[in-house]
Amino acid sequence: MGAQVSRALIEYLESVVPAENILLEEPMHKHTTFRVGGPAEVFVTVENSKQLEKIIKYLNLVERPYFILGNGSNLLVGDKGYRGVIIRLGGDFNHLTVEGTLLTAGASVLLSAAARAAMENGLAGMEFASGIPGSVGGGVKMNAGAYDGEMRNIVESVQVMYKDGSILDLDNETMEFGYRNSVIKNRPYVVLQVSMRLQEGDREAILARMNELTARRKEKQPLEYASAGSTFKRPEGHFAGKLIMDSGMRGARIGGARVSEKHCGFVINDGTAVAADIAELIQEVIETVKEKFGVTLEPEVIFLGDF
Repeated sequence: MGAQVSRALIEYLESVVPAENILLEEPMHKHTTFRVGGPAEVFVTVENSKQLEKIIKYLNLVERPYFILGNGSNLLVGDKGYRGVIIRLGGDFNHLTVEGTLLTAGASVLLSAAARAAMENGLAGMEFASGIPGSVGGGVKMNAGAYDGEMRNIVESVQVMYKDGSILDLDNETMEFGYRNSVIKNRPYVVLQVSMRLQEGDREAILARMNELTARRKEKQPLEYASAGSTFKRPEGHFAGKLIMDSGMRGARIGGARVSEKHCGFVINDGTAVAADIAELIQEVIETVKEKFGVTLEPEVIFLGDF
């Protein structure tokens, strides 16, 4: 057991979830698409909203830091790890239902799985999300988007839990969607499930569109490497990848981290990177582009823990 983990915390968690759902000093490289990251002090999987409510209320009461983990596709965890509790949503949070044109998915359902379910039910509007590696919860928090589509175009309502354990339903307007932003990013809400309003469509046409987008991704993005997808937000009036390329940073590397030659908007892990390499390279890209063009790139990636 980690020296800093109090017996009281572990005993409380064991009173809420099965002991096998609690891991100590869990390596976070297993849980992020960058495949890097030191240990989480405590890593707990909750199966339902009742367990989540009890744990969140307790952690807030004892002022213990915690982080809700989605698919780890937009996350860079420091090499020294995270001194707090990582909460992963399992069990009930994996549910997916379709009623007419309304698709409702639990927060931990992958966007790709939700898009496939939409296609199988002849529902159009989610094709853009078929290749996004995140979860539905993370996707709605970040207002994930690709190929002219984004979550705000399809979200009808989002069920969230506040830090006091109360459950609220937020409609599209209340979500305050912006570019890679939403009210979830700015308030202590945890996404429980998302209802998306789609349109009836032709299953074959929907599948063809998904296949077309997959082919475009393979052609333009370094999918063979571990990464967090697009590393930077698109700066107004510019494209991050072009600015990075024009600044001479194409192929730049620090340790095992590299600016992809295939798409300069991606910082990739060649298989030997540590989190510090990636963080340092991201910073170097930001400074170089700022110096050359006066544009400040902003990472899409969330930095968590100690670097």
